[in-house]
Amino acid sequence: MIRFGTGGWRAVIGDEFTKENIQILAQAMASKMKDEKVDGSGIVMGYDRRFLSKEAMQWASEVFAANGIKAKLINKSCPTPLVMYYVMENDLPYGMMITASHNPAVYNGVKVFTGGGRDADETQTAQIEEYISDVALPVPAENYDDAKAAGLIDEFYPINDYLDAIINKIDIVAIRNAGLKAALDPMYGVAENAIKTILLTARCEVETIHGMHDTLFGGKLPAPNAAAMEPLKTCVIDKHCDIGIATDGDADRIGIVDDKGRYITPNDILVMLYYYLKKYRGETGPVVRNICTTHMLDRIAARYGEVCYEVPVGFKHISARISETDALIGGESSGGLTVRGHINGKDGVYAAALLVEMLAVTGCRMSEIYDEITREFGSLYMEECNCTFRPEQRAAYEKRLMEDREIPELPFETDRVSYIDGCKVYFKCGGWVCTRFSGTEPLLRIFCEMPEREQAEQVCNIYKEFLDL
Repeated sequence: MIRFGTGGWRAVIGDEFTKENIQILAQAMASKMKDEKVDGSGIVMGYDRRFLSKEAMQWASEVFAANGIKAKLINKSCPTPLVMYYVMENDLPYGMMITASHNPAVYNGVKVFTGGGRDADETQTAQIEEYISDVALPVPAENYDDAKAAGLIDEFYPINDYLDAIINKIDIVAIRNAGLKAALDPMYGVAENAIKTILLTARCEVETIHGMHDTLFGGKLPAPNAAAMEPLKTCVIDKHCDIGIATDGDADRIGIVDDKGRYITPNDILVMLYYYLKKYRGETGPVVRNICTTHMLDRIAARYGEVCYEVPVGFKHISARISETDALIGGESSGGLTVRGHINGKDGVYAAALLVEMLAVTGCRMSEIYDEITREFGSLYMEECNCTFRPEQRAAYEKRLMEDREIPELPFETDRVSYIDGCKVYFKCGGWVCTRFSGTEPLLRIFCEMPEREQAEQVCNIYKEFLDL
């Protein structure tokens, strides 16, 4: 069973992530491309550092070759946004990245990108799943070396154009003059070469931890959350760095530690960048966020006469709304963001470069910038709970939340309720709580943002007790 979630198809290695399933997916893509008469354009593919990622890319390329479709393979592990950039810049109909992003090491998966370098949306993924159901076994596959000799497989490494595009979008002179020092934690993933190249070009000092290749990611999730960034906090303090930068396994998400060694949430990163782009760069445009991302963005947008658009979880929704509204920036509370004029998807490498520019241009420490924002816009506090459940319980939870639309008795007056993605309750005090199923892991997630931290914790606990989690 190959089913796409909010971030592509992800499965446990050896269970559903198998050579046969990779070949089935590749054949489905090949058939789709032929029916759409875009097979002559070929397809680009990349891979991350996970177990079997490179092999999976090669297995897929052998199927494309058997269908007469040229596969351009990025022959070194690379950031996911590089593949998106290449699809966009070369006007390709499709691209694929072998990665499970921030999932545990036992997972791997595939992300599919469509024209413009966008994440495949629900319509596209539903079509791919239909093609998958029609694939007959055994799947035809060309010998890799024979296909390469015949020109149906081409290996290359297009990193320079991608890095130059980022360097050309940031104020490299300001960064060079600032004399900044950064700590970098790629979490054993693919970001080190890209981010380090940009920062060294800008004459920053860079201290790197966890840069080696480890398919087990040091025994931890390759996700830049607070718990995983303790070593980076230590590095920032010990090495007297101005900023600590972490990325997830495929470098499309970012995590930050400030100059005081404090973890900066993805919500706060997005807030700071939107504020910076509006106030210091003088740029115009609305902002896009998903339903589980801070409403502080709404406050900043309103102050500058802009609109904050809310969309379901899944970066494909954010990038689509950015295109529709010419939004300046879009992002999500899980650490992904993009800025107008770059790629049509999240990019932790570009976000890192832009944050370093922010420090250089403002001449302020990150802690000072955030304090400036809270003085002007006040504070909101987010509480998140990731709750596990048994597979057989999912249907019952879905019925209660989405069909019966049960809501616990809450101590705050309700303004309205939305069901565009899970259940989101908006309170008249300006807070909200959202309960939804993860699209990438077997989890039920509860997000609550309130004017006071205790209020957010209280609402989350009420929901957990109500759902017996």
